[in-house]
Amino acid sequence: MHRLNYRKWRLPLKPFGNCCIHSYADRTKLHSNLLLGDLSKSGRVDEARQMFDKMPERDEFTWNTMIVAYSNSRRLADAEQLFRSNPVKNTISWNALISGYCKSGSKVEAFNLFWEMQSDGIKPNEYTLGSVLRMCTSLVLLLRGEQIHGHTIKTGFDLDVNVVNGLLAMYAQSKRISEAEYLFDTMAGEKNNVTWTSMLTGYSQNGFAFKAIECFRDLRREGNQSNQYTFPSVLTACASVSACRVGVQVHGCIVKSGFKTNIYVQSALIDMYVKCRDLETARALLEGMEVDDVVSWNSMIVGCVRQGLIEEALSMFGRMHERDMKIDDFTIPSILNCFASSRTEMKIASSAHCLIVKTGYATYKLVNNALVDMYAKRGIMDSALKVFEGMIEKDVISWTALVTGNTHNGSYEEALKLFCNMRVGGIYPDQIVTASVLSASAELTLLEFGQQVHGNYIKSGFPSSLSVNNSLVTMYTKCGSLEDANVIFNSMEIRDLITWTCIIVGYAKNGKAKDSLQSYDLMIGSGITPDYITFIGLLFACSHAGLIEEAQRYFDSMRTVYGITPGPEHYACMIDLFGRSGDFVKAEELLHQMEVEPDATVWKAILAASRKHGNIENGERAAKTLMKLEPNNAVPYVLLSNMYSAAGRQDEAANVRRLMKSRNISKEPGCSWVEEKGKVHSFMSEDRRHPRMVEIYSKVDEMMFLIKEAGYLADMSFALHDLDKEGKELGLAYHSEKLAVAFGLLVVPSGAPIRIIKNLRVCGDCHSAMKYISRVYLRHIILRDSNCFHHFRDGNCSCGDYW
Repeated sequence: MHRLNYRKWRLPLKPFGNCCIHSYADRTKLHSNLLLGDLSKSGRVDEARQMFDKMPERDEFTWNTMIVAYSNSRRLADAEQLFRSNPVKNTISWNALISGYCKSGSKVEAFNLFWEMQSDGIKPNEYTLGSVLRMCTSLVLLLRGEQIHGHTIKTGFDLDVNVVNGLLAMYAQSKRISEAEYLFDTMAGEKNNVTWTSMLTGYSQNGFAFKAIECFRDLRREGNQSNQYTFPSVLTACASVSACRVGVQVHGCIVKSGFKTNIYVQSALIDMYVKCRDLETARALLEGMEVDDVVSWNSMIVGCVRQGLIEEALSMFGRMHERDMKIDDFTIPSILNCFASSRTEMKIASSAHCLIVKTGYATYKLVNNALVDMYAKRGIMDSALKVFEGMIEKDVISWTALVTGNTHNGSYEEALKLFCNMRVGGIYPDQIVTASVLSASAELTLLEFGQQVHGNYIKSGFPSSLSVNNSLVTMYTKCGSLEDANVIFNSMEIRDLITWTCIIVGYAKNGKAKDSLQSYDLMIGSGITPDYITFIGLLFACSHAGLIEEAQRYFDSMRTVYGITPGPEHYACMIDLFGRSGDFVKAEELLHQMEVEPDATVWKAILAASRKHGNIENGERAAKTLMKLEPNNAVPYVLLSNMYSAAGRQDEAANVRRLMKSRNISKEPGCSWVEEKGKVHSFMSEDRRHPRMVEIYSKVDEMMFLIKEAGYLADMSFALHDLDKEGKELGLAYHSEKLAVAFGLLVVPSGAPIRIIKNLRVCGDCHSAMKYISRVYLRHIILRDSNCFHHFRDGNCSCGDYW
């Protein structure tokens, strides 16, 4: 600093007296205030405070400058301490502190000051209201915002365009579009760019895409200029409804307005073209960007993934890596989705996992959810579980990925256990995990569990979901509860191909062939085109009802009407149908017509038909072919042995059994189970492990006595051949199905159906016995074997004995 020349300053003092002293003091204070302002604006707050403390005189400007400096630096405790010491508080002082608390999201302190300000007799102005409304908008404080709205009406600030803009943004952010619209339509003054942009953004963010587009059109008509905030909002609206033509017009406006190089506008443009499936234009825009914007690259990668361009998505990810772009927690899930939906080598996918760990994203929930989903979809459940267990915070998406993965990979029991753990952990299931759990329940035929999931879904208040409804129809049909399946099906406002296929296959599996075919006709009448799976259900229904002409018509229509090439499953149904009817000539013709190599399903159909009609020659050929196709499968050995035994060729039967033993092939033991009060009770032939076995065997003896009196005769062809007649009858009496139905008679309330599941096909003797039991005990017995459902009522079966 220059040394002051005291003589120079002293000379004028004599003629002017005290006036010069005041002038000098005013100049000094002005100079100090200007210096204080410069220090605070440059962020040198501590130096400003030192100067503030040394100033002999402080006016309103001095105090306010220091309070504003602390407030802008988010040092709110210091700001409030100074504010409380301020002897000359004015509106600026209050606004500075309130604004600081609002920006930091300290809603309690901000509102306390807002009301205290008024109690001290200081009226809030448009800047005070603007600060508070911006906080209400960012924190979505609707109730507080409504209180401020009431205050603006009382004080007349509801006519101020800036205050109204703040209210409009607050209502839009709170999803109260009708209130925002009312404010917009009834504005007293002229709307400015902020007004139009707030309304347009509100429409766009709340799903009113077409209104957002109309608002943009009206904005242009009124002569208002669009900006870097307006364009992204209308482009987002165009993207959400795939309004590509409008988006192209907006693109033209952007070029004319000079915003084509704005990074936010460019990013929104690329996202719009991607979501409108115009990847070529999006790619050209991305290549033309001067700055590598990670958001734009993310949009492009997501677009490629959604359109199945996995290789291109991975290539773009590689280019991002080469350019040293900052890959974020939105890029990585998209790339993991590529690995989940493609057959890319897991070594490459694992390297992506390593990259996640190295870049520090292993703690991000969004990334971990994508990792669990990727491993689960690739069937690597141990890795999926390891990532899941390492997550600090798990949400419904985390659980859904793991539960769904287990369901898709056939680990149905594990899926249900995880679902129960999820509920115990306080996580409420969404529609996706509900559909997955219902599918697992269907595969395990756990009706009671499925009903509980259904009940919880209804209580959750979720809106009707097509995927959940489809899963419910499937679950109820696979559990043999056609009445419940029909209730869901008939209540559905929207039905797709999956819905109709579920009900068609469901009827077929439950022995309701005519209902299955009628449902097909209704589906065609509703304009739905059948697919590969639909025809499997139709042909299955025909084959289990002996409907040869109908089956031939459907089979022919696959190729001629719908252009579907029949697969092994379709041929198996047709060959099974001809075989059941004993027409082996047509079955053989169809076998030779197959465009694909007959698989095990086809040969099993031939073998089953051969056994039924005692056609040993065809049976031998089918069995030997099956032994080559499925060397570890015991079925061809057992059926061929039974065929020889039934024909009296005991030596050949013994040879087949010895061959089976020499190859270490064992027959899967028959097992039947009954679900009762959430517990599954399983039984095997002549099983004595159940705690109530004495009662069960007593019930079996009673049961067999009563049905014999009603006309039942044991079918010895299904008994072991190395026993005498009495031993054979006892062996048949204690088959797993009969033990299970005896237990059902003991525990299932009268009037409720007895539901039995068997892992193998029900034997002919048990099938006959079940018909008599249903008539003698007046019970509805539902038996699901490995092939279909059998509904026994009044001495009849839904299959019509054509099984």
